[in-house]
Amino acid sequence: MPTVSVERSALFAHLGRTYTDEEFDELCFEFGVELDEITSEKEEATKSATVKLSKEQLSSLSEEVIYKIDVPANRYDLLCIEGISRSLRVFLGDIDAPTFTTLPVSDEASSTMTVIQSSTSTVRPFVVCAILRDVTFDEARYQSFIELQDQLHRNLCRQRTLVAIGTHDLDSVKGPFTYDARAPSDIKFVPLTHTDEGREFDGASLMECYETDAACKHLKPYVPIIKNSPLYPVVLDSEETVMSLPPIINGSKSRITLDTKNVFIECTATDLTKANIVLDTVVAMFSEYAANSFSVEPVTVNYVNESQEVVNSYVSPQMFTRKETATVKFVNSLIGINVEAEKMVELCSKIQLGPAQLLPATSEEEGPILQVTVPPTRSDILHAVDIAEDIGIAFGYNNIERKVPQTCTVGGEQPINQLSDLLREEIARAGYIEVLTHGLCSINDNFTALGKPVTAAVSLSNPANIEYQVVRTTLLPGLLKTLQHNKSSSFTGGFKLFEISDVVLPDDKYVITETIVGAKNARRACATYSGPTSGFEVIHGLVDRIMTLCEVAPEADYVASSGNAYKKVHCKEGWHYNIRELKDGDVRTYFPGRAAEVLLTSPSTGGKQVVIGTFGILHPDVLGNFDINYPTSALELELDYMS
Repeated sequence: MPTVSVERSALFAHLGRTYTDEEFDELCFEFGVELDEITSEKEEATKSATVKLSKEQLSSLSEEVIYKIDVPANRYDLLCIEGISRSLRVFLGDIDAPTFTTLPVSDEASSTMTVIQSSTSTVRPFVVCAILRDVTFDEARYQSFIELQDQLHRNLCRQRTLVAIGTHDLDSVKGPFTYDARAPSDIKFVPLTHTDEGREFDGASLMECYETDAACKHLKPYVPIIKNSPLYPVVLDSEETVMSLPPIINGSKSRITLDTKNVFIECTATDLTKANIVLDTVVAMFSEYAANSFSVEPVTVNYVNESQEVVNSYVSPQMFTRKETATVKFVNSLIGINVEAEKMVELCSKIQLGPAQLLPATSEEEGPILQVTVPPTRSDILHAVDIAEDIGIAFGYNNIERKVPQTCTVGGEQPINQLSDLLREEIARAGYIEVLTHGLCSINDNFTALGKPVTAAVSLSNPANIEYQVVRTTLLPGLLKTLQHNKSSSFTGGFKLFEISDVVLPDDKYVITETIVGAKNARRACATYSGPTSGFEVIHGLVDRIMTLCEVAPEADYVASSGNAYKKVHCKEGWHYNIRELKDGDVRTYFPGRAAEVLLTSPSTGGKQVVIGTFGILHPDVLGNFDINYPTSALELELDYMS
């Protein structure tokens, strides 16, 4: 959850009310946010373990009380003091929710943005813009304006990879504007970070500066987004003045100051939907300070091809209001309340979902339908459940009566999970160390390195790196990589590892809630023994131990081959297992003639023998692929058959 820091005195000034800390904490709970911490600049610096300040530096810090408020991750309208105070005042009934006005498109040159589609499509293909006229800034408003952009960049914009916001003093540049992508050496300007010294950079040298200059370390994380691109995105005015190099930095010439009156906002993006949400949020929060409050001047965005022909055009910002519906019955049943339909309409005004109205019922069973008006600030309202959640907030969580559930159920573990937990305890008692390895692996580790042919597996369409190409179909690579990274451990007495976890297998017939999902989870138990000797007998003993713990009896011919070693214990009726030598050509993972498969006969298999696992001495080639220096035996069993 994002945390928004606001000064208590400034927040109360916006609210027009004062509260004790306890009262404000209760108000936050009622509104659906959380007052996480009450602190101050001086207290934060005192508690910091990384930054140590002198007494003189500490004495210069403010003791103004700061509220740190945790807000829901999808409530972008609460990421600044303007949004929080406005929403709380609407919730308290002090004001009505504002109505946003999009002015007619102006004929001025500044109301046009031209996008060179052939070049920008390779880096950041989209841009949306808006103009705020006659804005009045002071120090607090300016700081909040910057902090809102930072919050959006961290959250919805995904560290500027999806959307980057640029804000400019419209009076310092000349329209029409152009959004292009050019070679780094062709982009030359004075960046905002070097305003005082007036130093000019080209695109490539600026990236190098931001990667190495400690004074610009806050921009270093964004450099990799475009550094290796042959073209850098750039926003220019009609005089070829660089206004911004998204998603890195704005130009110095168009910087915003306290004297700025007209603000030009541009959002470049790889996702047009998110760009519109970001732009709507910034406009909705700070159009409050325009001479004509809550009004915005739109900008026409024209995409042109190499022949300068307009191939696409739209006007931004959208600032759409839309209608969403939920039945009164659904809302009441989901929250656990019984509110009259007319009262529910009134509650919508407290949560900025008004004006709301009742629509005729489509069926007597469902009852009347509640239709709400979703403002441009509430992109989080996507479903009837979201409407119900907000009405629950407006009704008041503390006003919901506690009721004894009408159904009586007893929770419990799934049988497969219960079996897994019991086996973990027993295998650990046998001297094995439990590990938990990654569910994703490379195709090489999952197949080729084990001597298996590459077969179907659930694969990632855009893996972060080669180590995360597929979802594992076997647990063995994870254990072998654990051995590989623990060479410094003692192997003198044998090094035992095990894991009980899921693998994912492709399955076009597996169905969940009448939907074929194309894959299924399978619970496996995998163990390895590595030491001066192969330890085949150790792994073989673990197989027998697991089957005994699962109350599965060995078949008569298997008992006969064991001499006097077998001691009869209680077993489930109809459950038997056997061990059969694995043929040389079946699996190349194991050393020829030193591997076996485990066969199970049970009611769950329909009385037929099925192979539920294999064990044996790993082939030297497999050990070499994982850089393991000691002979190793391994076991892998399917547990689903035994739960």
